[in-house]
Amino acid sequence: MGSTQFGNFENFCRDSTLPVCNVLSELHNQTGPWGGCELKGIPLNNGQFLGNIGSILLSAAAVLVAAFLLFKSERKKAAVGRREMQLFLLGYIIISICEIFTIGEFPLSSTVRIAFTGIHLGMITATTWILMLNAVVGYQVIDDGTPLSVALFFLSAAALFIGTGYITLDTGYGWTGRWADSYTAPFRNIPLYVLYQLAPLVFLVAFFVLEAILVLRVLGEVRPMIYLVAAALLFAIGQIFTYVVSRYICDGSAGRIDGSLFETLFTLLAVVMIWVFWSSITEDDWPATGSVAGY
Repeated sequence: MGSTQFGNFENFCRDSTLPVCNVLSELHNQTGPWGGCELKGIPLNNGQFLGNIGSILLSAAAVLVAAFLLFKSERKKAAVGRREMQLFLLGYIIISICEIFTIGEFPLSSTVRIAFTGIHLGMITATTWILMLNAVVGYQVIDDGTPLSVALFFLSAAALFIGTGYITLDTGYGWTGRWADSYTAPFRNIPLYVLYQLAPLVFLVAFFVLEAILVLRVLGEVRPMIYLVAAALLFAIGQIFTYVVSRYICDGSAGRIDGSLFETLFTLLAVVMIWVFWSSITEDDWPATGSVAGY
């Protein structure tokens, strides 16, 4: 097993419900050989069941909420970074749709579940990258909303999506056999660890820092920071539910629910607060301070 846990998913998959676990087990199912608390749900025919219904319903609600924010963004005609924010919301919508089938315990074939997992992980990396670029937009390095800006967003995110998605699918389907070691303890897959666990975290921290500098140094305002900090705290709480508290919730509820339900909820609230933050700093009544155009 070695002296380092870097790249290992064994403990994560034992204690949490993560989409990546779908492709790391030779069994290619939600329970896998992890030995942790098993989610139980509504029994169906042939020994199958429908589980994690709370996460399924919240993911569906997240799609509707994000679609509403997408519509609201369209009505803010003069807002800086409107198209770029809409790209972020579209990415979150795709993530939420995938989560219904990767985190939700549907009686799917392993082939279908792995396909959704590949899209899910690829979109997590791509969407957090898009969010970070949204912070860069505020500095007006490139005019927002232009074909060049949107193309740079889309193409760079597409590269991350394809790269992460391919590695995920190759792991799950075993096309090349390169990731065969991922199927046994300690379930190590360093590329997925970096692209799925570490890269999104780096992108999110960069987004927070860039936006904080923009608001405090350029706008000279404090109020928008309330929304930004709230978004960060909500997201962090969701991650705590997933990685720290999940197994206790699962054990305490006899497998009825786990932390993934709360992670879905708090991530949705964090996305809403990100949108409120963006909306607040693109209002027309900000004083024209600093050198950033459009704010």
